[in-house]
Amino acid sequence: MDSQELSSAPLTQGPSHQGPPKEAWPRSGKPGGRRNQGWSCALIVASLVGAFGSSFLYGYNLSVVNAPTPHIKAFYNETWLRRRGQPIDPDTLTLLWSVTVSIFAIGGLVGTLMVKLIGQFLGRKHTLLANNIFAISTALLMACALQAGAFEMLIVGRFVMGIDGGVALSVLPMYLSEISPKEIRGSLGQVTAIFICIGVFAGQLLGLPELLGKESTWPYLFGVIVIPAVVQLVSLPFLPESPRYLLFEKNDQMGAEKAFQRFLGKEDVSRELEEVLAEGRVQRNIRLVSVWELLRSPFVRWQVLTVVVTMACYQLCGLNAIWFYTNSIFGKAGIPRENIPYITLSTGGVETLASIFSGLVIERLGRRPLLIGGFGLMTLFFGILTVTLTLQDQASWIPYLSIFCILAIIASFCSGPGGIPFILTGEFFQQSQRPAAFIVAGTVNWLSNFAVGLLFPFIQKSLGTYCFLVFAAICFSGALYLYFVLPETKNRTHAEISQAFARRNKACPPEEKIDAAVTDSKPSERPDVDPSSTRDKCVKNGIV
Repeated sequence: MDSQELSSAPLTQGPSHQGPPKEAWPRSGKPGGRRNQGWSCALIVASLVGAFGSSFLYGYNLSVVNAPTPHIKAFYNETWLRRRGQPIDPDTLTLLWSVTVSIFAIGGLVGTLMVKLIGQFLGRKHTLLANNIFAISTALLMACALQAGAFEMLIVGRFVMGIDGGVALSVLPMYLSEISPKEIRGSLGQVTAIFICIGVFAGQLLGLPELLGKESTWPYLFGVIVIPAVVQLVSLPFLPESPRYLLFEKNDQMGAEKAFQRFLGKEDVSRELEEVLAEGRVQRNIRLVSVWELLRSPFVRWQVLTVVVTMACYQLCGLNAIWFYTNSIFGKAGIPRENIPYITLSTGGVETLASIFSGLVIERLGRRPLLIGGFGLMTLFFGILTVTLTLQDQASWIPYLSIFCILAIIASFCSGPGGIPFILTGEFFQQSQRPAAFIVAGTVNWLSNFAVGLLFPFIQKSLGTYCFLVFAAICFSGALYLYFVLPETKNRTHAEISQAFARRNKACPPEEKIDAAVTDSKPSERPDVDPSSTRDKCVKNGIV
C-alpha cells in the first residue's frame, strides 16, 4: 500500500469523504505537481529565518562564553572585591563560573516544559516570535552587566537564554516538519543542525582578540544576540503559520490551504491538503495528549524509546570532551599558544561543512545510514584518539594524528547524530502527539547536557585520556540500538512509519486514528475499513 492509499484508506464513509477527482490533479504527470520537489521561496525563507533566530542562537551561546572566560572571571573577582573588600576565594569563583555555564541547561529544560502550553495557544510561528523576548532580554542583561557592575546579570542572562534555546529546539523542528513536503522533510529539518554549527563557528570567530574577545569589548559578544532576534521578529510575521496547526488545532481549512499554497509555491495543493485531511477527519474529536499519556501509549512505545536513546546519545557521545582537549592537543602538535584560537576555528568550519553535507545527502542516503554510520565512526575515532593521546610523547607525528581524529569525530557527529534526532522526533508522531514528544525529547536533551557538564570533570580526573573509551562505548551502544530498532523514515508518511514500528510495539496503530482521547465514540461512527488490512484489524478505541 503506497502513501496515498494509506492516507485515504480510512476515508470510505461516503461520497462526501472521497478524495478529489482525478481531474483535479495537475497535468504534470505527478500527483500534486511536484515539479520543483517542494522547494519554494517561502519554504526556504521560513527555514532560514526561523533557524537564524532560533538554532543559530543556541549554537552561538554554546561557544561564545569560551573566549572571554578569563575576562569574565576577572570581572567576578573585581565585583566581589569592590563589594566585600577582599578577593574572591578560588573555590567560590569556580562555583560561580560553573553555575554561569551550567544554568544554561537548566533554562533549556524550563523552556522545553513551556512549549506545549505556549504552542497550544500561539501556534508554531507565533511561539517562535514570542521567544525572541527571551533573546532580547538576554542581550540587554549580559551586555550591560559590566557597566552595571553586577555579575548576577550574567547568570540570570544565561538562564533566560537557556529558556530561549529550550523553546527554539522544540518549536523550530516541529514547525519545519509540519511545513515541509515529505520528499524534502529531512533536508529541511537538517537546517536546524546547520545553523547550530554556524552559530558555534560565529561564537568562535567573534571571540577572537582582534574582534570582540578583548577585555574592553567582551560584553558586546552577548549584545550580538539581539541581531538574529530582531531579524526574525521583522521577517517571520510575513510567512504563514504551520498548515497542520491551522487545520488540526484551529479548524481553519481555508487558512491551511493558503499556507500550503505559499509553502509549496503552487496553486493546486489538493493532493497535499487531502493527505492532511485524511488524518484530520479521523482526528476531529481529539485533544493534545499529555506527556504521561504519550509515555503510557502502547502504540508509540518504541518510538518514544528511540527518541530518548537518540537524544541521550546526542548529548552523551563525548563532543563536549573533545573541546576540553582541543587546546592541549594543538599545543602538543607544536602550534604556538597565541595561534591556537585561530586553529580552533577549523573545528567550527568542519562542523558547518559536515552538517551541510548531511543536509545535501539525507534524502538520498536516508536517516539510518547517517545516524548509524555517524555513531560507528565516532566509536572508531574515539578508540584511535585514546591510543594517540596515550602515546603522544613517543613520536612527533602522533599529535597530528590526534588532531585528525578530533576533526574526524566532529565531522562524524555533524554528518548524522548532530541533527537527525530532531528530525526523527517530528516524523515519529502525529499532530496531537508531537508537542508532548518534543517535551520528552527536549527534557532528555537538556538533562543529558547538564549531566555531561556536571560529571565530565570527574570522569576526566579519574580516567584521564581513557575517558574517551566511555564515550566510545556510548556511541557503539547507540549505533547498535539504532541498527536493530530504527526503520528508515525517508520519504514515508506517518502511517507508514507507524506500521514499521507496529510489530515491535505489538500493537497496531488504530488506522492513523487518534492519539488522544476520542469523545463519545460509537461503533457506528467508525469508518468502514478493509478487513484484509492488518492495520485495520487492529482498530481500537482509546489513547494512541
